[in-house]
Amino acid sequence: MKLHQNKAPMGWNSYDYYDTTVNEAQVKANADYMAAHLKDAGWEYVVVDIQWYAGDAGTMRDRYQYIPFGETEMDGYGRLLPDVKRFPSSAGGRGFGPLADYVHGLGLKFGIHIMRGIPRSAAHRHLPILGSEVTADQAADPSSICGWNPDMYGLRKDMEGSQKYYDSIINMYADWGVDYIKCDDICNTNLYPNNPYSGAHEVEMLYTAIQKSGRDIVLSLSPGPALIEKAWHYEKYANMWRITDDFWDRWDLLRNMFDRCELWQNHVAPGAYPDCDMLPLGKLGGGFGNGEWDTHFTKEEQITMMTLWCVFGSPLMAGAELTKLDDWTLWLLTRKDILKLVSNDYVGRQYEKNRDYAIWSCLNACTEERYLAFFNFREEPLQIFCSVEEVEQFAGRTSGIRKAAELWSGADREVTEGVLTDWVPAHGARLFVLQED
Repeated sequence: MKLHQNKAPMGWNSYDYYDTTVNEAQVKANADYMAAHLKDAGWEYVVVDIQWYAGDAGTMRDRYQYIPFGETEMDGYGRLLPDVKRFPSSAGGRGFGPLADYVHGLGLKFGIHIMRGIPRSAAHRHLPILGSEVTADQAADPSSICGWNPDMYGLRKDMEGSQKYYDSIINMYADWGVDYIKCDDICNTNLYPNNPYSGAHEVEMLYTAIQKSGRDIVLSLSPGPALIEKAWHYEKYANMWRITDDFWDRWDLLRNMFDRCELWQNHVAPGAYPDCDMLPLGKLGGGFGNGEWDTHFTKEEQITMMTLWCVFGSPLMAGAELTKLDDWTLWLLTRKDILKLVSNDYVGRQYEKNRDYAIWSCLNACTEERYLAFFNFREEPLQIFCSVEEVEQFAGRTSGIRKAAELWSGADREVTEGVLTDWVPAHGARLFVLQED
């Protein structure tokens, strides 16, 4: 069923470290770490990303990220299965059931990545579709493909077999115990600039299949950038949708995210979350063929990213190899007093933005908690000012405010004559909770 939770999903996704190569032991190790060190702070989803069905994934990384027409595990109805060599517990047709059981046993939730459509090899072999007289070759649309991954054809609109195929895979995932599905090449089908949301009907089919399954499953759409004019459609049929293409550890991408959050800030709602993409923190890139690296973000930039994602209300998905987190990164990811802002009880709004800085406000109307976030875009420290009384979100709620506690540093600041002032480091952020006498 389409979830209407009151908090953006938080979890770990295998992509930023493992690319296409993650295996069962690695997923379990990260799940174990999450249960021991992150669960108490609200982290709960463990997501196996792209090409878990590919037997040769990563073996030709110097030439291909996704090997053209490589070997895949598949049943007789064209449904992809986990590669048994990488996920040995899936043997005997058990799929991800045993791994999902393991994750659930830790008190966590289990997710997988899928590509939009039906496997090309299923169409070429004219495989049957479970519950339908239509075969895979008839339901597949050979003119609808992904520009960067060769595995799938899109499914035809208004074809009974198309919905039946989605019903069949979602029912299988529900039987496995899947709690989260990240569907790719669907939020923006960017191979088709004249029709960048050409997969809209497949979003609706996925939604329908999830509703039929009777299981609570988060539906996440990738890649971005999502189309603002289609916001209503994403909100109706999905739980998350990417507002950016792949986000990595570069300042220019982080600076650009402020423009994207400004565009999407009015579309955060219970069960519907514009997604700023994964958090490239800690150790990254071990499966990309050139060795792992430490995030290129400075500590101040990491604080900026975490602050923006939280006050905006984005889902939070860590991409690091969790077992290699250092103490500082673990501290960054377990600040309950900051992570709570991804709850829909807290509403974030941009107050001001120019070439040098941005200011966001965040309000919990029930508890009267009021926050201000200062962001410095410059290459040197900057003094930022904000008149608390002029913040639209705080109208009628500023009487008696005299102090502000900065959450990342623990420092206190005075609100003098209604103005909060602080020096913010280069590319850094300050997050204040406003306090009365």
